[in-house]
Amino acid sequence: MRQHTVVDSPYGPLTLVAEDGRLCGLYMTDQRHRPAQETFGARDDRPFGEPVDQLTAYFAGELEEFTLDLRLIGTPFQRSVWDQLRRIPYGETRSYGELAEALGNPQASRAVGLANGRNPIGIIVPCHRVIGTGGGLTGYGGGLERKQRLLDHERGAALF
Repeated sequence: MRQHTVVDSPYGPLTLVAEDGRLCGLYMTDQRHRPAQETFGARDDRPFGEPVDQLTAYFAGELEEFTLDLRLIGTPFQRSVWDQLRRIPYGETRSYGELAEALGNPQASRAVGLANGRNPIGIIVPCHRVIGTGGGLTGYGGGLERKQRLLDHERGAALF
């Protein structure tokens, strides 16, 4: 059974989705690949106490690593990419090529990029930490401005 809630953040409203009590989605407004609203289930704030607490601490600069029990729904390859994303330290970035190498397939940069773009739990599974080979910002489902602001936040720059 799915439920959802909407919380405010410095990056606009975030929709959190849980399935059987485990977080399976975090979506920004106007996010690319955002599922249809009717797939989120009924609105219910109860299963989201810990995710909201950890997000609040993250936005306040008091949390660098999320310790939530997630339900990542995707193909085995997508889940392996999302696992690599969770290994990128706070405040650091990796290129798509570096992630492909870490997965043991240096030729898979494009596939890594596609899996990264389908990440269902943005911010917590930090797809914003992936950049182009030359160090430039490349696609982000929540928009490049949000990506830059998240990276600046993690590097200690002001949120606003």
